[in-house]
Amino acid sequence: MTTPPPRRRARALALVAALAATLLAGSAPVAQAEEIPLAPGHRLVDHYEGAPATARPVPGKGPAQHPYLAPNGRSGMHADGAGSGTYPWSGPLGRDPKVTSEKIAAVGGECATVTFDAGGRLVTVCGTFSGFLLKLLDPRTLGTLAEYQLPQRSSTVEAITRLDFEKIFKDTSGGAYFYLDDRDRVVLADSRQHVLRIAHRQKVDGAWEFAVENDWDLTSLVPHDCVTWTNLFPSGVCDPVTSVMPDWDGRIWWVTRLGRVGTVDPATGALRAIRLDGEEIQNSFSVAEDGVSIVTDHALYGFRADADGVPRVQWRETYDRGTGTKPGSVNQGSGTTPDLFGTRDQYVAITDNADDRMNVLVYRRGADVPAAERLVCKVPVFGSGASTTDNSLISWGDSLVVENNYGYENPGTLLLGRSVVGGATRIDVRADGSGCDTVWESDVRSPSTVPKLSTANGLLYFYEKRPNAWGIDAWYLTAVDFRTGRRAFSRFTGTGPAYDNNWAPITIGPDGTAYVGVFNGIVAVRDGA
Repeated sequence: MTTPPPRRRARALALVAALAATLLAGSAPVAQAEEIPLAPGHRLVDHYEGAPATARPVPGKGPAQHPYLAPNGRSGMHADGAGSGTYPWSGPLGRDPKVTSEKIAAVGGECATVTFDAGGRLVTVCGTFSGFLLKLLDPRTLGTLAEYQLPQRSSTVEAITRLDFEKIFKDTSGGAYFYLDDRDRVVLADSRQHVLRIAHRQKVDGAWEFAVENDWDLTSLVPHDCVTWTNLFPSGVCDPVTSVMPDWDGRIWWVTRLGRVGTVDPATGALRAIRLDGEEIQNSFSVAEDGVSIVTDHALYGFRADADGVPRVQWRETYDRGTGTKPGSVNQGSGTTPDLFGTRDQYVAITDNADDRMNVLVYRRGADVPAAERLVCKVPVFGSGASTTDNSLISWGDSLVVENNYGYENPGTLLLGRSVVGGATRIDVRADGSGCDTVWESDVRSPSTVPKLSTANGLLYFYEKRPNAWGIDAWYLTAVDFRTGRRAFSRFTGTGPAYDNNWAPITIGPDGTAYVGVFNGIVAVRDGA
């Protein structure tokens, strides 16, 4: 056992006492929406650029509907089981767009994954220093209808006691990824290494509440000696659960940061798991009818489950992971949740972490594909020495869109008017599968968002920050034409680090609103005309 230095231990224990009251106070429910305050300079920047767009639906067929997920567009961070990042309804067209916001907490409050129940209400998880909050929000007012407190992540305790806040920004566990199932229930893994299935319901008095229906404890399979307020210096191993998704047989799959891949049988509670030794998983994963696609910091995998639920590797492809973690990446590896696309999801796409220029990689997904024929294409993107992404690709038909996150680390990275080099690129797989071609390149500067496509209007949505010589930190929702890569319009959302999305996605609601999780809560942009 390693004994911490006395000064470090004393500082940590003192912080426990000093912060306890603040953290408990920060968890009180909020009934009415409070706008996120604007930082200075908001009157000195353009609030609207471009012109309203005309809806031009993108032809093609969307991903197959997963039988154990909410309808496509409503179920998770990446919109569906295939990870396409697409929505079958229209987002804002830029017609006198209005902006509203909700401040979730005094500090922090970022809403990461946003889903929608059958009534169009937002179901989201928002991060605060007191722990993650599962929230039900009104889609128009953003007021809180119900709230459920999740356990605090060990990374938050470490950040506060060690004064190292990078631990928070590089932690994707604890409920940041979750999904809404076919019965509008949230399924997530919390920081205790438990998988929870949580319903929400309206009581007799009209108020809403969350209720835990199932609680599956993974600690028999997952090391769980994690930092907590009562265990500041653990001697064992802590392996946080990164993400959960169902397969087409109804099993709940889960992955951990230290390379464990497992399943839960919801009917029996049976747990199964394997370990990918020496590999790390910091992304979510995608599921097709015939298997599960998972990327680690070393390789891309195709999995299926045996009859007893044990995950089995069908195939494995290593990629160029580079020589280190780039600014704009969580770890030394691919930053993308795999995208399943093409006819019957025959392709799977990720990016690598090559040192000079990151590559978009497209593979044939079938278990019986010969090793020499699995790679369809390897396309370098963005500039030399300045390319990485830690967000999923967008996929539609045989097309992919990738954004450049190089240079973004946390909400302090872009203060005083700074930005990233940026860029977005569309790549199409050739109809005969013989390779891929670059269709267009855009100079959009989207530092860290998960971008999205509305197939109903043909617009891509990015969350943009451009350089400002006056040091003003202005953020914009920017729409880009999927066909051409040209900007359609940009709508100002706010100024200052509170409006930094800090890796949170854009989500398009069924009513046409674009929602963006930001450091202090959530922003909504909707057409006013």
